[in-house]
Amino acid sequence: MAASEAVPYAKTGGLADMVGALAIELTKSGHHVTLLMPCYRGRATGEARQLAMRLSVPVDGKSIDVTVEEENVPVSGALHRLRVLFVRYDPYFDRPGLYQQDHQDYPDNLERFVLFCRAVLEIVRGLIETRAEKVDVLHLHDWQVALCAVYLKTLPYEYKGLDQLKVLLTLHNLGYQGTFPGQEFVKTGLPPSLFSPSGLEFYGAVNCLKGGIIFSDAVSTVSPTYAKEIMTAEYGCGLEGVLASRADGVVGITNGIDVVTWNPETDSYLPAPYTAADLSGKQTCKRALQRELGLPNRDVPLLAVIGRLTFQKGFDLLVEMIPELMYLDIQIVVLGAGDHQLEQQFIASKAGYPHRIGLYLGFDEGLAHRIEAGSDVLIMPSRYEPCGLSQLYSLRYGTVPIVRRTGGLADTVVPFRPSTVKSRCANGFYFIDASPDSLLSVLLLSIHVYKERHTWQSLIHAGMKADLSWDRSAKLYVELYQGLQSRRKES
Repeated sequence: MAASEAVPYAKTGGLADMVGALAIELTKSGHHVTLLMPCYRGRATGEARQLAMRLSVPVDGKSIDVTVEEENVPVSGALHRLRVLFVRYDPYFDRPGLYQQDHQDYPDNLERFVLFCRAVLEIVRGLIETRAEKVDVLHLHDWQVALCAVYLKTLPYEYKGLDQLKVLLTLHNLGYQGTFPGQEFVKTGLPPSLFSPSGLEFYGAVNCLKGGIIFSDAVSTVSPTYAKEIMTAEYGCGLEGVLASRADGVVGITNGIDVVTWNPETDSYLPAPYTAADLSGKQTCKRALQRELGLPNRDVPLLAVIGRLTFQKGFDLLVEMIPELMYLDIQIVVLGAGDHQLEQQFIASKAGYPHRIGLYLGFDEGLAHRIEAGSDVLIMPSRYEPCGLSQLYSLRYGTVPIVRRTGGLADTVVPFRPSTVKSRCANGFYFIDASPDSLLSVLLLSIHVYKERHTWQSLIHAGMKADLSWDRSAKLYVELYQGLQSRRKES
């Protein structure tokens, strides 16, 4: 597996959670997994690392010397360890941020990840040639490593011995494609003929993700609904035609969560544990959260927002209606950072209603856990959401999600309906139109249902009993890998 980030080493979003959790789950189920990622500044975990190899990596007509550090991670219940290999080249990766500094992309991001992709392939070739390991599948994640597929398929003379290697590319968020000015194509080291509409050219720019989609043996994404959505102009971000042209389509596999770390019965971040059978601890968590964020201890609906404060996440829909919501007897807590204008709007809302709104701009892992545990409702009004994790955490913690029906949100939240309530499978609410009025309507419905304690308890219990682990999802990925292996044998 190759990725630009993975927990616990480096993280900017859900990509890191998915990669780290899937690698562990695959290892736990008996597979030999090697995870490759850049060696960033200050991302050590305390485990002992050792020098694994030195490489001379061909980049743009020259060679760059890099080192590869190795860490072997014990996995509970596994017969062997997860191996993590870090590509170290300090001029590119020893920086304050992974991709940006002061909200500005590094201008040499293309060169940085060209080097990483080339290093990944050199490492894989080394493992195969020295017979240190049999490599069946290379699983790539997002644009930063998508060029691995392009190099493999278009430069076979450079990668002899890897012709049988099958490649799976997982799309985590099509909004991030790795596009660069057309004049930078030469930095990829690829033949000029590939800078064309049938290759990596994208409206005059270089598009790394497009190349990965074209040249990978299979493509997946992180929920079944998102796999369908990205085939449309509304969600395809300009790549819907490229995706639709794949004869085998795009497979959607919903992410799981780490149910050991996210467990209200054992979570060390919480002031009190609780279970679906005994929710008394959740009330303790609610009172503690209200105190922590300066809100009165009152038994009113406590609505939560956790995530990046961006247009994609739809939090502008919520902030617009806060004056209207303040006519209701509710409290709101917000944890996140992002768009400057949205941050300022939430700051102004907090100033206007200091005893009704709790606000923390930034991110705090412990506070995220305490908000999931102490809130009654989680709001996720995303305009698009490939999978989403916060709604899964909220289900696990008995906090009822309100989501827009899109992507993974549609796949994981069973909406409140007479039939779903009767069958006791409803676990949340959703709305369809990305508008403040639609969100307000479903919020009003949820507040009404909150007062019907028996029905509300039913929603909580349905969420908490759902299987949100990585076990099922990992098995589906293994089926994908095996399908690729079958193609390899046939060819």
